[in-house]
Amino acid sequence: MIVLYIILLAIVQGITEFLPVSSFGHLCFVQNILGMEHGPGVLMEVMLHLGTLAAVFMTFQKDIRRLAVESIEMFMDVIGNANLYIHNRRTGDELHYAKIISNIYRKFAVLLMVSMIPTMFLGYTARRLVAMSAASKLLPGVGILITGIILLVIDLSQVGGTKAAKDASFSNAMWIGICQGLSVFPGFSRSGMTVSAGLMSGFSRTFAVKYSYILSIPAIIGALIMELGQFGSADMTVGLGFSYVFGMIIAAVVGSLAIRACLRLVHNGKFRFFAYYCFIVGIIALVANFA
Repeated sequence: MIVLYIILLAIVQGITEFLPVSSFGHLCFVQNILGMEHGPGVLMEVMLHLGTLAAVFMTFQKDIRRLAVESIEMFMDVIGNANLYIHNRRTGDELHYAKIISNIYRKFAVLLMVSMIPTMFLGYTARRLVAMSAASKLLPGVGILITGIILLVIDLSQVGGTKAAKDASFSNAMWIGICQGLSVFPGFSRSGMTVSAGLMSGFSRTFAVKYSYILSIPAIIGALIMELGQFGSADMTVGLGFSYVFGMIIAAVVGSLAIRACLRLVHNGKFRFFAYYCFIVGIIALVANFA
């Protein structure tokens, strides 16, 4: 039965990851409704998120490849500038330093790095609280309702602008990183929070969506690294480990099929429809909790 449960959760993850409706909240809701026990830590949820990362890589492979190349070249320029500084100090020469942020992709990469600072801090410090929240039958429903309120406010206020990477500030990136860090709690949609923060920062809808999805990559990889130790815990079995990996593959397949349609919905659709959906699911989750 555990394999069937994980397949169900993987399908839910693959569909909801790319909509601003909290995939983590849906996973916790389904688990609680079915009376499933949460495995050690939040490893299963992280593994399912890792599966949907494959879809993100396929969709934004050009941007991700360019970001990776520019990040490596920036690192090399930093080392080169450090060597130049030492050389200039020793010899009195005034050799010119290389410009670190010399193009849009380098600016984009630095913005992502800045966003990851509060995300890593909040994710690490709240790790145990997140695991306890995931086991709650009440908190995921409350989180989904709050997500719905945020989406409705964003839709009705018509926030957004024309900012792209070259126009974004580091304070914008820090604000988005804080919102992503808060979304580790079940019910708070990571994409909904980060896209909303991007729109409130004046990002264009296209760039806000792209920023949100690419920002998920280091966040999920970091969460996976933190949870990998759970594979060696006393509660983990070989069969359960294989089930988690199988669920990851299912989530990747479903996510790859759903991502393009979901991106179009996020880009062109009204956030209020997602807000109404969150209200319905959140109320059902709360009613099921008290029933």
